[in-house]
Amino acid sequence: MQIDEIREYCLAKKGVTEEFPFDKVTLVFKVMNKIFCLAALEKWERGEKTINLKCDPRKAVGLREKYDGTVIGGFHSNKKHWNTVYTDRNLPRKELLHLINHSYDLVVAQLTNKDKELLKSL
Repeated sequence: MQIDEIREYCLAKKGVTEEFPFDKVTLVFKVMNKIFCLAALEKWERGEKTINLKCDPRKAVGLREKYDGTVIGGFHSNKKHWNTVYTDRNLPRKELLHLINHSYDLVVAQLTNKDKELLKSL
């Protein structure tokens, strides 16, 4: 998947915004102001097509084994809770979309009740 496809997919989700809170090259997608996906655009331009996604720690280990070299511990992130995913390697598109959904769902599950209700009303 290309970055524009990932961007469109993320922004189509309820309550999602995009911003550059860290610098001018790290695209961040948030749901209700909580990060669920990051992309280093300079790396994309150099051909290193990766995104960082939140992941259940029990699931993360299995994904890293199954997709060795394609799903790795999160770069500049807590490797227990984040994966870096190479979007142009041997990961099927359906699986990549599933991982984006999983990250979004994990963040939504951790929202306050107030934010969950607000998200439902959007």
